[in-house]
Amino acid sequence: MRFPLTPDEEEFRQRVRAFCAENLPRSLAKKVRANVELDREDYVGWQKRLAKGGLLCGAWAREDGGQDWSALQSYLFDEECALAGAPWLLPFGVNYVGPVLCKYGTPEQKRRYLPGILSADTFWCQGYSEPEAGSDLASLRTRAALTGDHYRVTGRKIWTTMAHWADRMFCLVRTSIAGKPQAGISFMLIDMKAPGVSVRPIISIEGRPHLNEVLLEDVRVPLEDRVGEENAGWTIAKYLLSNERLLVAEIGKQKRLLAAARFLLGEASIDAREGLAALDVRLAALEWTALRTVREASVGSPSAAAVSMLKIRGSELEQAITEFAVEAMGEAALAYDSNLESKDETALMRNGMIAQMLSSRAATIYGGSNEIQRNIIAKSIVGL
Repeated sequence: MRFPLTPDEEEFRQRVRAFCAENLPRSLAKKVRANVELDREDYVGWQKRLAKGGLLCGAWAREDGGQDWSALQSYLFDEECALAGAPWLLPFGVNYVGPVLCKYGTPEQKRRYLPGILSADTFWCQGYSEPEAGSDLASLRTRAALTGDHYRVTGRKIWTTMAHWADRMFCLVRTSIAGKPQAGISFMLIDMKAPGVSVRPIISIEGRPHLNEVLLEDVRVPLEDRVGEENAGWTIAKYLLSNERLLVAEIGKQKRLLAAARFLLGEASIDAREGLAALDVRLAALEWTALRTVREASVGSPSAAAVSMLKIRGSELEQAITEFAVEAMGEAALAYDSNLESKDETALMRNGMIAQMLSSRAATIYGGSNEIQRNIIAKSIVGL
């Protein structure tokens, strides 16, 4: 049974599907479905195709260059792209700092930065987590001292996804130690090529260098690159995180993973088929829950508890699908090679599933750990 869509919503889904069929290179979709490591051009090239088709920043307001999509349209867009085999739509510009600038940016900041996001010409990364401030962002220690018309920023950011490719970083920094920790945080835009910025790769468990540590050593940041008032960054950070977590269940990706698992298992045993059926049921339940939440977001704001639940269930399901597939592979799962190159599609998909299983270990941690999400649910519902 399909979730009921209006005729306009169904037409939108078909339009996105047709765009992907016409514009997504088959070679790129094949790499994505096999979970082969992608390069910068794979991601940026796809985003530029979306930009040319007017689909890259569709959720933005028309006055800012978007299409005024509803939350449900954004959901359908993400799902259709994932099912087509499109690369992950890098959210740092489109879904994170872009909406922040639309809401909190000055006219000059919008003029300077929004066009580069709309065209996919500027590559952004996110400077939130620190070695001692991950889910507890209020504990961050990166300092910014105002000196005349600029700040001097010193500190460390960690787990910074794709910082080695980025042109700019939006960053949380501490501008005051007075009062509550949240009260002394500001939101800044940093040039990754500025003197004092250095990037060190972190090789993740699956052997890929997409994570980084970013060192900031007396980096000069112009005053005009602070977004919002000084010490008001916590409000902006919460707004950004609300955008980050709404679509975090990644239903399209989950469907693609489950299809890959079914392909790899082939003529599976009865036990394996039962396992696949159980995962199908979990995915269907998550999909309906996500759609109800997104429908609610189209007419208002979904509860914090609902969004946190999607994050928990989505990350746990990704782990369950990939763990099930790898376990069902048996001894074949021992031959993982992070640099595998092969013309054998099955070998690539098997290797890619193992890589996804390894990387998904972090899914219950990033974006606010699942323990933090359960605290949010408790406070929202029980009032603890």
